Amino acid sequence: MGGQPTEKSLDFKGSGKRLLAQMRPERGIISVALLLGVLSVALTVVAPKVLGHATDLIMAGIVGRRLPEGLTTEQAAAQLRAHGQDGLADMLGTMPVVPGHGIDFGAVGTVLVWVTVIYAAASLFGFVQARIATQVVQRAVFRLREQVEEKLARLPLSYFDRQQRGEVLSRATNDIDNIQQTLQQTLSQIMMSLLTIVGVLTMMFWISPLLALVALLTVPVSVLVAAKIGKRAQPQFVQQWKTTGKLNAHIEEMYTGHALVKVFGRQKESAELFREQNEALYTAGFKAQFISGVIQPAMMFIGNLNYVLVAVVGGLRVATGALSIGDVQAFIQYSRQFSQPLTQVASMANLVQSGVASAERVFELLDAEEQDPDPARPARPERVTGRVAFENVSFRYDEDKPLIDGLSLAVDPGQTIAIVGPTGAGKTTLVNLLMRFYEVRGGRITLDGVDIATMSREELRSSIGMVLQDTWLFGGTIAENIAYGVPGGASMEQIVAAAKATHVDRFVRTLPDGYDTVIDEEGANVSVGEKQLITIARAFLAEPAILVLDEATSSVDTRTEVLIQHAMGRLRAGRTSFVIAHRLSTIRDADTILVMENGSIVEQGAHDELLARHGAYAGLYAAQFAEPVA
Repeated sequence: MGGQPTEKSLDFKGSGKRLLAQMRPERGIISVALLLGVLSVALTVVAPKVLGHATDLIMAGIVGRRLPEGLTTEQAAAQLRAHGQDGLADMLGTMPVVPGHGIDFGAVGTVLVWVTVIYAAASLFGFVQARIATQVVQRAVFRLREQVEEKLARLPLSYFDRQQRGEVLSRATNDIDNIQQTLQQTLSQIMMSLLTIVGVLTMMFWISPLLALVALLTVPVSVLVAAKIGKRAQPQFVQQWKTTGKLNAHIEEMYTGHALVKVFGRQKESAELFREQNEALYTAGFKAQFISGVIQPAMMFIGNLNYVLVAVVGGLRVATGALSIGDVQAFIQYSRQFSQPLTQVASMANLVQSGVASAERVFELLDAEEQDPDPARPARPERVTGRVAFENVSFRYDEDKPLIDGLSLAVDPGQTIAIVGPTGAGKTTLVNLLMRFYEVRGGRITLDGVDIATMSREELRSSIGMVLQDTWLFGGTIAENIAYGVPGGASMEQIVAAAKATHVDRFVRTLPDGYDTVIDEEGANVSVGEKQLITIARAFLAEPAILVLDEATSSVDTRTEVLIQHAMGRLRAGRTSFVIAHRLSTIRDADTILVMENGSIVEQGAHDELLARHGAYAGLYAAQFAEPVA
């Protein structure tokens, strides 16, 4: 896993454009930030030119002190040449020399005050611009997180069947955090660097077009070097974040299943797999950072060459009198200011590529195929009574593996339908189709005569209460968990009533904080059976027209199971119930028992009727109750 990655390089242009498009709603405030940036850069690039005037005043004072008072500039130049000082004579035309006078410290002080004011104003504009840029980035990332959250709600269940939870979480957390850091560290800096390059070039051409052209000689070399190095770093950044997702998926699996890992003694194998994936992440991260990190020293080397060229050519221009020492001093500062943003832009390439690699992973999630949207004008039954009909329904998870084919079933309101059969027979799939977690491939399912495909999912599922074999509780009090299924919440009296009906109340009263007992997200401070009871109470409190119980009593003890069966007998009155069960003793009183094999209903009828047939159900029943005897 630590070798050369085989994944394609990231779509830098496409993903980068989409990432910048996230900031489109902030166009107005971005314009303000751009204006402030222009003002800050303009003042910054003007400052060296003003400071160069102070140098000229000092040099003029030094030269003027050595000349007799009352001379003209031409006379002073002739006198200097007579003493063999041709260089100073050539510079007289570029400096404010007053013969007989020394350094005008007042004028120099005024220039320095102006330079201080200019730099202070530039810093103030830069500070405000940076604050606005931070606000823009945070708002953009805020919207991106909202888009991911909304997308996860629209994705079909089949998407999560194909993806590891840790991988999805990594895209929604680590990759978005990396995007935020990238934009925060580069957006403002890149904008200011580009503005600085334009401003500095303008001043350089104003002072000396020849020196400006000399400074530009190294730019193509800088661009070529940055492009070559960046191209080699791109696939490494892609691999880095893909490996991060795999590592997070492994950690998430090992954390949620840590008890099983220890029970089966697989700590060593788990640690070894972690070491391999961590090694792969280290290798990809090292290559990405090292390759992109070469950019900065390379650019610094090219910038130093530029500095040397400017200094040499500038010195020759001073010697010929074409430029003043102050202008050369300013130009040397400009050459530094010119090479520095080029180096900054190039050195930020690793951050930009890392951010774009994460953006591509997030956009892959946002571009994933969604479940079919609800109809524009969803239908709804006039009154939900719980009449359900499966009409010639067909479904398959894989195109080449049919699961349910031509299944028909009619359920009257208030009936209890038990579904039994071997593993993989399609029992849970039948319920998933009713809930529209998956869409049927053929036929249709109706609720009180209305095709559920024409209903909104929210409307459909609000009529169905579901209790799964795998319980889920969120971090909060027991009362909050029970009331979760009621939009807008429920009163304490309703919560207690549902708890008493499902025998939750009896163990809650034994807890120190009662219904205010806080349980963690994994429900580790309550037993498995107690968690199941809480989820049943949650479903009952919602008062749905249809109940779906998928092995809902599989995790409770025999005594609790009997109590729940009695409670179900009372609470199922007037409700259509689908009960998926492997323990056949829990479904003897069902109105109809469906026996499924390979996605088809092979038998249906009451318990005693099916036993008398000596068919598939009788075989399952005999096998289940013969084992304890054997």
